[in-house]
Amino acid sequence: MFKEFHEQKTFLKSLNNTFLVLIPKKGGAENIGDFRPISLLGGLYKLLAKVLANRLKKVIGKVVSPAQNAFVMGRQILDASLIANEVIDSWQKRKEKGVICKLDIEKAYDSLNWQFLMKVLQKMGFGQKWLGWMWSCISTARFSVLVNGVPAGFFPSTKGLRQGDPLSPYLFVMGMEVLGILLRRAVEGGFLSGCSIREGGESALNISHLFFADDTIIFCEANKEHLSHLSWVLFWFEAASGLKINLSKSEIIPVGEVDDIEGAGSGGRVSCEIFAIPVLGPTFRGS
Repeated sequence: MFKEFHEQKTFLKSLNNTFLVLIPKKGGAENIGDFRPISLLGGLYKLLAKVLANRLKKVIGKVVSPAQNAFVMGRQILDASLIANEVIDSWQKRKEKGVICKLDIEKAYDSLNWQFLMKVLQKMGFGQKWLGWMWSCISTARFSVLVNGVPAGFFPSTKGLRQGDPLSPYLFVMGMEVLGILLRRAVEGGFLSGCSIREGGESALNISHLFFADDTIIFCEANKEHLSHLSWVLFWFEAASGLKINLSKSEIIPVGEVDDIEGAGSGGRVSCEIFAIPVLGPTFRGS
């Protein structure tokens, strides 16, 4: 099987059959949205995917920016928490006003556009053989929902990554890298500000965003114009990737004495709740 896949970039489609089990996200789950679909993969496919994932693991740190702290060797969630704390401390020491946007991506793994992902891998320098391997792994999957432990027919998919596939975390963070690039270019163009941190006489380090897989926080100047620019960045990313920001679960936290934060938070497409929020672990407040 491994030799055939290496040479022909394909395998028997039946090896990629997947059973879906719905796991409740919370107690008393009643609606379909209250359940998380977990993919039960075949043993042979999982061995193959694990081999590919182990190879991806060795190079992903070279193609994913330092802002991404998930699934990259040598990085951990605590790094993002410490950086977020430094940003808040820097704003407060300089008595500057800012906002932290905590974004929730709706059905993150299930929504990623395959063609978009292939373009991203190509731009990152993956060769045609790797692109063929990845396409075979994600596009040949067929799904069956287990009802009382019994499969109820099979159906194909046209987008998304499977939760339970060893490849999915690495492919997803590479897709999220595009949002990071858009945010960095917006900062370079003066459309967003981020936060400049200085240590002693060293040059300033601008922090505009942090990722932990799909958990996203963005540091922004507290004005409607910058939040409007941010809304367009998110709109473009959604149109390209298929990853939609769930504004009802996204939140904004003001840092410092921010005037009319409710008005700023409701401008454009960034219409979020104003709260003290847990940012990648600890809870940060504006005061």
